[in-house]
Amino acid sequence: MPKFTYQAIDSSTGKDKKGMIEAASQEQAATELKAQGLLPTQIMAEGNAGALRVGAKKAAPVRGGSSGGSSDTGTPFRTEAPARKKKAGGITFGKIINNAGLAVFTRQLSTLVNAGMPILRSLETLGRQEKNLPFKAVIDGVAETIRSGGTFSDGLLQYPKVFDRLYVNMVKAGEAGGVLGTVLDRLSKFMEKAEKIKGKVKSAMTYPIIIAGVAVLIVAALMVFVIPKFESIFASLLKGAPLPALTQYVLAVSNFIKNHYIMAGILIAVVWFGGKALAKTRAGSRFLNWAQLHVPAFGPLFLKAAVGRFTRTLSTLLSSGVPILQALIITRDTSGNIYVAEALNMVHDRVKEGDNIAKPMEATKVFPTMVTSMIEVGEETGALPEMLSRIADTYDDEVDNAVSGITSIIEPIMIVFMAVCVGTIVIAMFLPLVKIIQTLS
Repeated sequence: MPKFTYQAIDSSTGKDKKGMIEAASQEQAATELKAQGLLPTQIMAEGNAGALRVGAKKAAPVRGGSSGGSSDTGTPFRTEAPARKKKAGGITFGKIINNAGLAVFTRQLSTLVNAGMPILRSLETLGRQEKNLPFKAVIDGVAETIRSGGTFSDGLLQYPKVFDRLYVNMVKAGEAGGVLGTVLDRLSKFMEKAEKIKGKVKSAMTYPIIIAGVAVLIVAALMVFVIPKFESIFASLLKGAPLPALTQYVLAVSNFIKNHYIMAGILIAVVWFGGKALAKTRAGSRFLNWAQLHVPAFGPLFLKAAVGRFTRTLSTLLSSGVPILQALIITRDTSGNIYVAEALNMVHDRVKEGDNIAKPMEATKVFPTMVTSMIEVGEETGALPEMLSRIADTYDDEVDNAVSGITSIIEPIMIVFMAVCVGTIVIAMFLPLVKIIQTLS
């Protein structure tokens, strides 16, 4: 049976270890070493220069903080990446891959790694079957980084627009603890649940947007093609008699749209793009985030979604071995709401000073009392990640129920709104007809 020399890290002591093992193949040798509690970093056939590098490398101490730019996290994870950077290749518009596609990739990668396949070979397998060419280039670039002696997380750092800080730091935690497959599985579940909740919130907004769009198109068609014909009829039959005030208002709007449709289009475009530009400013973002949390009916829904995202993110990071301070920073930066981010920043500062998490969270007045109470129990029992996961599951269910309730309320409201818009135009055209009928009779 072939013999292989190996270099590995003892998962219990963290020390380097070298030796020789007999196995049918390099992959089998890696599996046997893992069964012995060793994390292989290199396996080489005896008398052969070719070596199998495994995507786990001993962590080097961090100087100047983590990749997130914080120096107070005390994280043991390596942040430096190989000097040679890889580009995704080609010209792309928008995101290289959406969150749903990235979740599928992570799920497939976790399946291969947990089956005992080395990370490099797993990436090569997924790269060969990837049909999204820009993302295929990303996978190939990460694989090339590993071939050059870097770790999996080093490769991910080359593509910050594809793999965010949450993704990279969880992978670093998995590499440092020798549980990369487990971390990838947790990460894929996290991303799948996040997409599920996002889809539910979007579904609550889709119906009213469609109804409002249909109402606008119907009103625009009536104003441009139908109302002007009634205006000529009124002018010929009423002989200059004054029209009702509602009719005059509708005719004025129709004439403006018909005669100044270019200006109307420009006005709509200015409002649309101006709103998007304003939302990117700090003041505009703060206003939109405030509106999200306080708008009637939708405010509680957005708050529950934000709390569910925060608790699930923090639970996933802590379960993966990320230090609490670094986990709070990552959670803050991925919260999606300025007010939640500011609250988490205050919690981070208090925890850094030696406080627990529950009391500062309660002082922010952002998080519900039930959340802070359950976190306090989790801290006291030493089961904080599990408690955070339970909170996330609870709020995910509440978001689901809230979406169903809001959708059932919105449907009749939007139908009434559409009926009022069209009905107002019909009444405005009908009032002069009554006067014309009276004159003719």
